[in-house]
Parts: sequence; structure tokens; C-alpha cells
Amino acid sequence: MGFIQEFKKFALKGNVVDLAVAVIIGGAFGKIVSSLVNDVIMPPIGLALGGVNFKDLMVVLKEPSVSPDGVGLAAVAIKYGNFLQTVIDFVIIAFVIFMAIKAMNSMQKKEEAKPTPPPAPSKEEVLLTEIRDILKAK
Repeated sequence: MGFIQEFKKFALKGNVVDLAVAVIIGGAFGKIVSSLVNDVIMPPIGLALGGVNFKDLMVVLKEPSVSPDGVGLAAVAIKYGNFLQTVIDFVIIAFVIFMAIKAMNSMQKKEEAKPTPPPAPSKEEVLLTEIRDILKAK
């Protein structure tokens, strides 16, 4: 089998396609959650904390300066506010995924709990039952 055919067989397997779709949807879902955190959740929390914008929270290690050559040097800072916002994003995403998996598991349990009717007797079983009933009748 040639390399191209082997790659085509691999790429078109259901699992690879499902994984690609999951990655694309996951990326879009991540953007939605980031927007939820940045635009909906964090502003009221910042307002409740006295108008703090979490992205602005940082510890400045070195103030911005200008070198002797006239080149501007950026400040060196630990931006813990941005980190906090990313942690909140993660917690929300993890919670939503947990709830989705929990819902899927409960639906799967309901499917498994449904009683399945016994299979219909085979032709041989029906024939043997008729023979038994005839012998009983004699």
C-alpha cells in the first residue's frame, strides 16, 4: 500500500475526523467562555472590588525607562491579574465540561436501564415446543 493511500486511510478514520471536529468546536467554545468571563463575569466582580480591572493588576519589578540611546524600555512586571482571569476561564470551562459529561452519563445510564425484550424464539425452538405440546396431548 502506498504512502498516500495509507495516509488517506488514517485521515479518514472516524476517530481522527471526530477529534478534528472536537478541537475546532473546543476552540470556539474557549472563545465563548473567555468572552463570558471577560465581558460578563469580571466587570461586576471588579466593580464590587472598587472598580478594579483584573487585567491591570500587576506587580511592577522595574519601571519603564529610556536607555541612553533614546530607546524606550518597557516595564518588567508580574501580571497576576491576567493570570487570575485565565484561572477563572479554566474553572468555568472545566465546570461546563463536567456538567456535560455528567448529563451524557445519566442519559447513557437511562438507555442501559431500559429493559430489552427477550429475543423471539428461533424456528427450531418453536418446532420443538410444538412437538412437546403434541407429545403432552397424547
